[in-house]
Amino acid sequence: MMPTFRQRLPLYLKLVRLDKPIGILLLLWPTLNALWLASDGHPDWKLVAIFTLGTALMRSAGCAINDYADRDFDRHVKRTAERPLTAGKIAAWEALAIAAALALFSFLLILPLNGLTQLLSIAAVIIAGSYPYFKRFFAIPQAYLGIAFGFGIPMAYAAIQGTVPASAWLLLIANIFWTIAYDTEYAMVDRDDDIKIGIRTSAITFGRFDVAAVMLCYALSLGMLFMIGWQAGLRWWFVLGLLAAAGCALYHYVLIRKRDRLRCFAAFRHNNWLGAAVFAGIVLDYALNYALR
Repeated sequence: MMPTFRQRLPLYLKLVRLDKPIGILLLLWPTLNALWLASDGHPDWKLVAIFTLGTALMRSAGCAINDYADRDFDRHVKRTAERPLTAGKIAAWEALAIAAALALFSFLLILPLNGLTQLLSIAAVIIAGSYPYFKRFFAIPQAYLGIAFGFGIPMAYAAIQGTVPASAWLLLIANIFWTIAYDTEYAMVDRDDDIKIGIRTSAITFGRFDVAAVMLCYALSLGMLFMIGWQAGLRWWFVLGLLAAAGCALYHYVLIRKRDRLRCFAAFRHNNWLGAAVFAGIVLDYALNYALR
């Protein structure tokens, strides 16, 4: 007897990683930063809801596409061998159908928004869908992942301002460096397996300079964020948020410097707090400055 949808639902939820919300948060923090910066600290709450839900849907769709693309590789990696698609618990067409449905729902969310935002959303889907294949030939696929994970930034500016200014693209570049940092930590967990199966990652490309590269990327990302925020009129609460984020980055150095797999994975997961610190600094600075006017 064929299993019912209700019986297969737990497998679908695992496919799109709803049991591991860290990925949603890593996409959400830079998108929220963009919403606050683009609106001078006063985003429309409907937009916040649209972008929050859209981020969750697109991250989930991306996970389904990633598992489809990597289904023949993941069985050779201990950490991913039991994913539903790789383990044969669901079919490849199911993963594609779920990804398509989630992407469609995400697009429906932005139909009330302007044409530029809708056009950027199409680009976002193309980038997210093509990312898994960059690992076949691109030496640092984490940079492309940073574009995919940060494309909510130009979309947020487009939705609020009707254009994408230079500061939005600089914010996207800052997110690319942050993504390279935390996803290199993630890739350090699977480095030995990735070398065996021929997958390219920044952890392999950076080689013995991997820890130094991670810390350099953190420094570049936080430095760019400082320039963007300061130019936007943010001051000391924002700076305190960045200092807290820098403290998180230094803690990650302590975790990854000996390249222990479990500690590298812990550093990756801790990036949620780094992103939260930056966002908290932005929100507090806008809110308290407004209260003092």
